[in-house]
Amino acid sequence: MSQPATEFKPSHTRWTILALLLAISIITYIDRVNISVTARQMIPALGLTNVQMGQIFSAFVLGYALFQIPGGRLGDRWGPRTILTLAVVWWSLFTAMTALAPASFLAGVVGIWGSLMIVRFLIGVGEAAALPNFNRAVANWCGPHERGLGIAITISGIGVGSALTPPITAWIMVNYGWQTAFYWAGGLGMLIAMLWFRFATDRPEAHPRVNAGEAALIRGDAPLRNVPEAPTPVPWKAFAQTPSVWWLVLSYTCFGYVAYVYLSWFYLYLVDVRNFSVLRGAFFAASPFIAMTIFCPIGGWVTDRLSGRFGLNKGRPWVGAWGMALAAVSIIGGAAIDEPYTALALLSLGAGWLYFTIGAFWSSTVDLSKAHAGTLSGVMNTGANLGGTLSPTLTPWLANEFGWTVALGVAAVLAFTGAVCWLGIRPADGLRRPKR
Repeated sequence: MSQPATEFKPSHTRWTILALLLAISIITYIDRVNISVTARQMIPALGLTNVQMGQIFSAFVLGYALFQIPGGRLGDRWGPRTILTLAVVWWSLFTAMTALAPASFLAGVVGIWGSLMIVRFLIGVGEAAALPNFNRAVANWCGPHERGLGIAITISGIGVGSALTPPITAWIMVNYGWQTAFYWAGGLGMLIAMLWFRFATDRPEAHPRVNAGEAALIRGDAPLRNVPEAPTPVPWKAFAQTPSVWWLVLSYTCFGYVAYVYLSWFYLYLVDVRNFSVLRGAFFAASPFIAMTIFCPIGGWVTDRLSGRFGLNKGRPWVGAWGMALAAVSIIGGAAIDEPYTALALLSLGAGWLYFTIGAFWSSTVDLSKAHAGTLSGVMNTGANLGGTLSPTLTPWLANEFGWTVALGVAAVLAFTGAVCWLGIRPADGLRRPKR
C-alpha cells in the first residue's frame, strides 16, 4: 500500500521554529538597545557623564563577549531548547533589575555607576547564549540549502527589535519614566521564554509536527535519528590551525565594532550632532535597523543561491566581502555630508549592507563544523563583541577629540578591513586536521 501524499509533502514546522527564534532575537535587542534611549534621562537624573554611560554600555558587551563560547558549548551539549529558555529568563530578570539598580543594595556598596555596570554585565552574560544557540538550532533545523536564509531570518530580529525600541522606549520614557521601559521589556522576555520552551524541540525528528518529508528535507542524505547524538569533544586544535577560522573571527570583530556604533550611539548622534528633537530623533533612529531587517534575509538568500551555484568558497565570501565594503563606503559618505537627511539615508544604508553579510558569517561556521556550530559561532561572536566592547567607549572619545566625522570614519575603515579578511575564508574546506 502506498503512503499518503501528505507524508511526502514536507510540513513547515521549521519555519515556526525560525519565527520563535526571531521573536527571541527581537526581545534580545529590545533589552540591549533600550538603555541607549533611556540614557537621555538617566544621565542627568543619576548624575552620570557620557563617558560613564559609555562604560555602562561596554559592561554589557564585556559580559556578552566573555560568555559566547560557554553559551555555544552548552547549546551543543544540552540543546538549544533548554539553554535558550534559561538564558531568556536570566537576562529578562536582570533587565527589570536595571530600573532598580540605582536604589539597590549594590548602589550602596559600589555606587550607582557600579551597580548599573554589574547589572548590565549580567544581562550580557545571559544574552551571550542567544546567537550561538540560534546557530545551533538552525544547524539542526535547516538543510544546507536553507542555512544562510534561516540564520539571517533569525538574526534580522536585531533590526526589528532595534527599530521598535527607540520610538517605543522614548514614548514610555516621556510618559511613564525611564524605569517603566525596563519593567515592560523584562516581562515580555519572560512570556517569549515560555512560548519557546512549550513549542520547541532540539531536533526536528523529536517534534510531533514534523513529518517524514520535512525531516528528509532538513537532513538531506544524512540518516534520520530519533535519539540525541553523543557529544564529541570540541576540536580546539583544529579551530586554532584553520586559517578560515582566524580570518572569520577577525572580520567579525570588525563587524562588531561597527554594529555597536549603531546600537550604542546612533540615537544620541542624531539628537546631539544632527539636531533632531528627542522624539523625532527616536523615530529616525529606527532607520538603520529597518535597513538591517530588510538587507539581512536578502543577504542570507543570496549567499545560499550563490553557494548552490558556485560553491561555498565563492557564495559565502562574495556576500561577506561586498557587503562589508559597501557598508564602509556608505558610512564614510554619511559622515562627510552636511545635509542631515542625506546623511541619515547613507548611514542607514551602511547598516543595511553591514547586516547583508550575516547569513554568510554564521552559515560559514556551520559549513566548517556542523557538529560544533554553537561553539564555533561562539568563538566568532566573541571576536565581534570584543570589538563591540571597545566601540561604545572609544566612539565618544574620538568624537570629543577629533569630531564625529573621524569617529565614523574609523568605523568605515574597520568595515573595509573586515571585507578584506573574507579573501582568506574558505568554508567548504572544513577544519584543518591537527598535525600529530
